[in-house]
Amino acid sequence: MNQRIVTGIVAVVALIAGIWGAVNLAPPSASESVEVKYFTFYPASRPIKPFDLTQANGHPFTKKNLQNAWTLVFVGYTYCPDICPTTMASLNKIWPELSSIKSEYPTQVLFLSVDPKRDTIQRLESYIGYFNEEFIAATGPHKDLFPLVRNLGLMYAIAGDTENPDYLVDHSASVVLINPNAEVIGRFKPIMEPGKLAISDVEQILVDMPEIVKLQ
Repeated sequence: MNQRIVTGIVAVVALIAGIWGAVNLAPPSASESVEVKYFTFYPASRPIKPFDLTQANGHPFTKKNLQNAWTLVFVGYTYCPDICPTTMASLNKIWPELSSIKSEYPTQVLFLSVDPKRDTIQRLESYIGYFNEEFIAATGPHKDLFPLVRNLGLMYAIAGDTENPDYLVDHSASVVLINPNAEVIGRFKPIMEPGKLAISDVEQILVDMPEIVKLQ
């Protein structure tokens, strides 16, 4: 048989074998290994980059605080008139069930304030204590906050002049999930319905979290 033909056949067989191996032998991605109804996995897990913030109790808050726990993160600010208090109150409502999910690692809720000018440590402590003293609240300068929020796959922007005491902050309404390896893996998106606040449905969080924690 012609040498070129033999070489061509070998190459085709190798290609087919490679494709079969990639499909059948490669480990499944996170989104393929669990069954979720509402959670949106990112195409790939994103390692959280180092950062330095301050908690409402005055203690440092760094990447280390995200390790060895499942962390649900909501980005907002204490002067937020609607989405933030509604989301935090909803998370508090499901906290007994959320904190009881069986897993090697505990679940924690982080409120990340992106309005450091007005959200002092004292105000954050009062704010988070109103909803749940077990929740974590943290903030810091924009030079630290902005890269972290982008790292989470979210955004925020100051709307208007900050000299006006009633300025607003535009921010994402999703609840993001960080795994025990301090990697952000996806988010619970807000539900968009005419005439209703665009917030994440906490009942959907309760449905999917028991499945997601099986990843570790």
